[in-house]
Amino acid sequence: MTFLRLPLLAWIVIAIALGIVTGPVMPEWLGNVFLTYNSVFSGLLGFSVPLIIIGLVTPAIAELGRGAGRWLGLTAAIAYASTILAGLLAYAVSRWIFTPVMSDRSLEALTEGSGSGLTPYFTVASSPSGSPTEIVLPPALEVMTALVLAFVVGIGLTAIRPSILLKAAVEFRTVIESLIRHVIVPALPLYIFGIFMDLARSGEAVDVVGRFVVVVAVSFGLTLVVLLLQYAAAGAIAGVNPLRALWNMRDAYGTALGTSSSAATIPVTLESVKRNRVSDAVAGFVVPLCATIHLSGSMVKITCFSIAILLITGGPVELGSYLPFILMLGVMMIAAPGVPGGAIAAAAGLLTSMLGFGETEVGLMFALYIALDSFGTATNVTGDGAIALVINRLARGRIGEDSEQQDAVRT
Repeated sequence: MTFLRLPLLAWIVIAIALGIVTGPVMPEWLGNVFLTYNSVFSGLLGFSVPLIIIGLVTPAIAELGRGAGRWLGLTAAIAYASTILAGLLAYAVSRWIFTPVMSDRSLEALTEGSGSGLTPYFTVASSPSGSPTEIVLPPALEVMTALVLAFVVGIGLTAIRPSILLKAAVEFRTVIESLIRHVIVPALPLYIFGIFMDLARSGEAVDVVGRFVVVVAVSFGLTLVVLLLQYAAAGAIAGVNPLRALWNMRDAYGTALGTSSSAATIPVTLESVKRNRVSDAVAGFVVPLCATIHLSGSMVKITCFSIAILLITGGPVELGSYLPFILMLGVMMIAAPGVPGGAIAAAAGLLTSMLGFGETEVGLMFALYIALDSFGTATNVTGDGAIALVINRLARGRIGEDSEQQDAVRT
């Protein structure tokens, strides 16, 4: 029973190790079974992505309407800018460090037709290709259609209080979170095992792991750099010692390492923020809001990992082609903090539609993201404290006054 309760990261590590070890000696018939499983999982994920977008993004945007007047827009703008700047920093560092290491395009096993000699017994695809062993499972909506629909409905619901549709959206979010938590995430280790088993048969697995150890190390280092920059800026604006303010957030950082959820860490983040002499009104407003919309750590990880994969596979990494992905990713991830590993599930649609990632690339993104999931979450919640310092300096107690005035008007 203790073995079954291992954290997801441990299962991912076990799956990668077993895939590398058993791949070369795997019987062909059994290898085909695992590739069939991977095809089914990939088809289910592709079908689920539009539902994940609608189920998570719609209520997340609708609930942003609850706030303290104009401070909502200011806080959201600062959080979004922080997330995008973190992505741009990760992009620049990744291009600089990873290009000489990753760009020889030698890992052909990451593309279609790896040469392992294995083929699934049947495949699940989103569009027909004419194969007699193919099951077509098209998604209900295209990814961008689902995203636009989520924004239209979510923004519309901010003006309707109370709303039966909002209640339905929140309940649908519960269904989608359950799908992620109880179906997609538990199925990941076996999916990743199949990927590395296939890579091992083609002789590429060790090279893949060796290269991505560098990516993981750089990503972790960048999360620390992002925190130092955030608190340097917040300290300059709020007139406080940035290193002391960052140290005061240590409990929030540590708790997030254990929970891998910004939402679950909110009570500890609130107490940590108040140690920096942020008012109760500002802390109670900024921390829950930023737990939903501020994901600089998650942005760093996804940017570093996706750039590395693009360099390996020879995909486009120019800023002009990659910047739209960063901008959209900053919006997409506002729905993710409630579910451990939810950010990469929400980003899967953009990875396929905007970066052209296939089944293997998306599987590697899941494995890499989960490897640093808790550290990215810890960066997210600790960075919320920097935003709280800025808003506290700008507001000077006016957030509480604005809320009281709005309540008086409604009464």
